Amino acid sequence: MIRALVVDDSKTAREVIRDLLNSDPGIQVVGEAKDGQEALEKVSKLRPDIITMDMIMPVKDGLEAVEEIMAYQPTPILVLSSTAGDQKVNIAFKAIQLGALDVMAKPRGFTTQELPELKKELLGKVKLLARIKVISHPRGRKKKRERLPRTGAAASGKIVAIGASTGGPQAIMTILKELPADFPGGMFIVQHIAPGFLKGFAQWLDQESRLKVKEAEQGERIEPGTALLAPTDLHLEVINERVNLTDSPPLNSCRPSADKLFVSVAQCYGSKAIGVILTGMGKDGTKGIKEIREKGGITIAQDEQSSVVFGMPKSAISLNIIDQVLPLSEIGRELIRYIS
Repeated sequence: MIRALVVDDSKTAREVIRDLLNSDPGIQVVGEAKDGQEALEKVSKLRPDIITMDMIMPVKDGLEAVEEIMAYQPTPILVLSSTAGDQKVNIAFKAIQLGALDVMAKPRGFTTQELPELKKELLGKVKLLARIKVISHPRGRKKKRERLPRTGAAASGKIVAIGASTGGPQAIMTILKELPADFPGGMFIVQHIAPGFLKGFAQWLDQESRLKVKEAEQGERIEPGTALLAPTDLHLEVINERVNLTDSPPLNSCRPSADKLFVSVAQCYGSKAIGVILTGMGKDGTKGIKEIREKGGITIAQDEQSSVVFGMPKSAISLNIIDQVLPLSEIGRELIRYIS
């Protein structure tokens, strides 16, 4: 039985989330909290397996609560956020930076047309995240970002393609923060993410890293020092070095699919391609990164210890098609070495 704590300042929202979670026989809501301070008290008393966390609350907001919980009582946290407004979405990704595992849109009520799909997504995420062993995160101290030396290199012609799912936002941020502003390669990213959060994710990465990060647009070319994200519910391919966005059927139940991106990058760039497969459930990306390897490109997978979910990397590693299995903290520097 998964024991859940629901945190939201709205009584109605708490009732909706509680009823949705309790509708599954494998989940029990053991407590509710109306603000971050009460959440801290309930976590200490109830020791839940997972917490659903609102962000905008009185007394102590969601960010403060996530920060303290992950510092002193590490617990899997799913952020439930309204997608209305860039500020709220940006706050949700700051919570992930502090240790929350994932983010999705908040169910708003039983009359909401999208509720059945939200219910399915909510129950699926809670069941997955509750099994993850989380670690403590440092609290309160903002370390000055290390400035890596500029590479001094011109455009290398090399391309990095990244695929990620659960745990990916934090993993991608960790990698991008390691890269200098004049990183001489371009980057394409597929991140499986809840609808409504892609724009905020792109803005968060753009603000927090030195690279230019944006959603990919049809027909555009990749530039050195730029990372393009696959838009929500569209596959991202590269054809003749230009972005091609399609709504063709999902691959591995995913759209966008890392496989779709990796295969196209392998065919377009050959030995100049670098494929990186990060934390996530399932096997999306395995077929595509195999093709990158066969075309003479470099392949990297995140190791088990630093992965939130070791499904996607494990699938690729099991086929002996990965050149390097690395902890997340080393992937960025290795990309600099390969590109430069």
